Amino acid sequence: MKSSISFKLAASFKLAAGFKLAARQTSFAFALIAAGNTFAASAALDFDTVNDPLLAEPVGEKASAAAVLRVQILLARVNFSVGEIDGQFGSNTRKAIAAYQRRQGLPDNGVVDAASWAALNQDIAPVLVRYPLSAADVAGPFVKLPKDMMKKAELPALGYESALEGLAEQFYSSPQLLTLLNPGVDLSQANQEIIVPALSSKAPLARAAKVLVDRSESTVTLLDENDQVLSHYPASTGSKHDPLPVGDWTIQAIAPNPTFHYNPKLFWDAKPSHAKAKIPAGPNNPVGVVWVDLSKEHYGIHGTPEPKNVGKTQSHGCIRLTNWDARAMSEAVGAGTPALLRE
Repeated sequence: MKSSISFKLAASFKLAAGFKLAARQTSFAFALIAAGNTFAASAALDFDTVNDPLLAEPVGEKASAAAVLRVQILLARVNFSVGEIDGQFGSNTRKAIAAYQRRQGLPDNGVVDAASWAALNQDIAPVLVRYPLSAADVAGPFVKLPKDMMKKAELPALGYESALEGLAEQFYSSPQLLTLLNPGVDLSQANQEIIVPALSSKAPLARAAKVLVDRSESTVTLLDENDQVLSHYPASTGSKHDPLPVGDWTIQAIAPNPTFHYNPKLFWDAKPSHAKAKIPAGPNNPVGVVWVDLSKEHYGIHGTPEPKNVGKTQSHGCIRLTNWDARAMSEAVGAGTPALLRE
């Protein structure tokens, strides 16, 4: 979507909004949930099994949820994001594995084999930990948000709808994963311990020399001055109606917690009844928690209120990441950083 963002340079941009693709596969765990067997699904993600550094089964399409989850967390800790950590092997996980393998000089088949496990398991810290749920974690306010853009404009902020949603973003996870890891636990109540992905030991991210956006792979990669990969993220990168603006651009500015200025005339799919409106900031803002403005007018790299769709749906031309990946990326670049948008 096209619009402008409220920050000192008054930069304008396109809002990336999702379109659902074809039906996605559901893992065995979620099939168990659908059948009403949540506790059996949770057992597949046993705390000790996921934390076992000897867990070394090949991780591909038929891998166990425990092995996939371990790999996803280890990858996140070395800045190779799978988007939402969910214990399911999908395209984002496969791409992250392949990118990591290339950096390690391993065959990039997108499957974690013995050599890839050996590299990942150099990180021996537990991948799941017990986290003390604090009053601040569940304080809110939490408000059910309308889908209509005009009604969103009437709200003071676009915060989280629930404590679970906020916790999921804090731990780079799908809400379903946190539910599976904590069966029978009310995640809206403080003063208890819950099981979460261990991300506090995530490797610090060095300053990037350039940003590479790959439309065919639906990825964003940060590179150093020697073109070595610093980090890798799944992304949504345009659509038939609003294709990615391929070319060499630069980052002009970065706006944390942006306000979105909605102009329906700039969107081919806007409702006829809509008018210009200011959409308040917050993690559920249409562009999430940060806007990275590009020298190509109306375009940028930004977050999203729907992390589960990143890399799996189309956008309105901009480059959409999860909120946590967009924030991490924004902190490693600055005004003047080259942004190379490729087919």
